[in-house]
Amino acid sequence: MSGKEPVAVLTIAISSRALFDLEDSHALFEREGIEPYAEHQRSREDDVLEPGIAFGLVRKLLALNVDAPAESPRVEVILLSRNSADTGLRIFNSIQHHRLSISRATFTSGEPTWPYIRPFGAQLFLSANSESVRRALENGVAAATILPDRAKPGTIASEQIRIAFDGDAVIFGDEGERVSREGGIEAFHRHEIERAREPLSGGPFRAFLSALHDLQAAYPAGQASPIRTALVTARSAPAHERVIRTLREWDVRLDEALFLGGRSKGPFLEAFGADIFFDDSLHNIDSARQHVLAGHVPHGVSNTP
Repeated sequence: MSGKEPVAVLTIAISSRALFDLEDSHALFEREGIEPYAEHQRSREDDVLEPGIAFGLVRKLLALNVDAPAESPRVEVILLSRNSADTGLRIFNSIQHHRLSISRATFTSGEPTWPYIRPFGAQLFLSANSESVRRALENGVAAATILPDRAKPGTIASEQIRIAFDGDAVIFGDEGERVSREGGIEAFHRHEIERAREPLSGGPFRAFLSALHDLQAAYPAGQASPIRTALVTARSAPAHERVIRTLREWDVRLDEALFLGGRSKGPFLEAFGADIFFDDSLHNIDSARQHVLAGHVPHGVSNTP
């Protein structure tokens, strides 16, 4: 025993469509309904599913358990699927084929999966279904609709896990975005300067960021760490100070901070080598997904009808 406090498990819930390529069978379900879909899955239950858009990220996260005791994993991935247990057999067969250490799952036979996120203790939910993501966010869980990049799903550029976050309406509340929309950029800068020493409120990803930070703390800082994080925000000086002071107040480590002042985020995310990037703005997501896997967080004023 090292004498250190045990690290809390980072638990991530993921939909089957995010983990595996189920787009053809999903299109069949949308076109013809549940019975043809169920027959399609049963007749192919021994056919291995190809990796989906989040497969590579999941594989890298689960690799953190390689040198951890089986009874004390560092990361757990929970599968949430709207398949039935019967049609979900193909999914579990594919999990076993790809040697993914995923043993817990929920199959709801078409019912919503989001109510099971909290009982599993998941700090993050990734799904290809935007409505499921919205409901999860409404119930206080960090969640994102993941959208593919141009690279082949499952491709691993390096073993280090690199996760990037937008600031306002993701890590932080959307107060700044509301001020900017109502009064413009000058009003926003004035607002942030006046409140530079007042911590920002927490956004939907604050708890996930804290859980990720706790896991990072078990490793040495720098390139030796298997996890590297970045804040990639449209903010610029003088609105940077409040962000820095807020993270200091929260005692949360971000390895890199990019204050882009409105520059397109995609090329910077590619330079960082992000495995996934979370942002509330679809405009920023459209830029990001040209380069990396992107997760849209439908939260805050940018997503108000």
